[in-house]
Amino acid sequence: MTAPTLLVVAKAPVPGLAKTRVARTVGDDVAADLAAAALLDTLATATAVGWPVVVAMTGDLSRAARADEIREALEPLKVIPQRGDGLAERLANAHADAAAGSTAGIVQVGMDTPQLLVADYLDAGRTVELGSIVVGPATDGGWWLLGLPDPSLAAALTGVEMSASDTGARTVEALGGDVVTLRTLRDMDTWDDAVEIAGTVPISLIADAVSRQLASAAEADETDTTDETGSPS
Repeated sequence: MTAPTLLVVAKAPVPGLAKTRVARTVGDDVAADLAAAALLDTLATATAVGWPVVVAMTGDLSRAARADEIREALEPLKVIPQRGDGLAERLANAHADAAAGSTAGIVQVGMDTPQLLVADYLDAGRTVELGSIVVGPATDGGWWLLGLPDPSLAAALTGVEMSASDTGARTVEALGGDVVTLRTLRDMDTWDDAVEIAGTVPISLIADAVSRQLASAAEADETDTTDETGSPS
């Protein structure tokens, strides 16, 4: 049986445009670096699965954090531009474009769940190969994975409001309600999300990036204390 295509939907991690909610805590440059680390971790795991990988990309990669590393990771993969107005339409079009005549189905993820394991993809792929829709629910009410045995089913996403507290439930409803559900995971939307996710994958680029920021923040706090008292407290 032919393996499905693994579709990664990604946005160039440009400071000021990437992970803006994370940036409220750690600043634009750190948020972009975290987004880049998440994307690189996601691509490393995705390519390890052994399926065809397509990356639907938007944004100016030349302005992105870790641009050279990302270009290198993308080099052996098929990269397609996102097209459409709004996230829902871009997702539907990405499924159609990634399929490119294949009838083996699509397993789609975003770039902000770097804690995924190869086993997560394989579970989704087996479900799709058996002809069922599979959804990976997120703790915020959205979803981190969507597997479709027929890529044309993604057209139903255009009627779903994305990034809402009920996006997951509305996606399942739009797809007919009969889906297989994977484990629930946390998306990386805030700094607290990044810290928690990094703790689940200690050997990863996202964990390294979070550790550097925590160390930098601790050093800054110590410097502030020294400046105020004249000596370390």
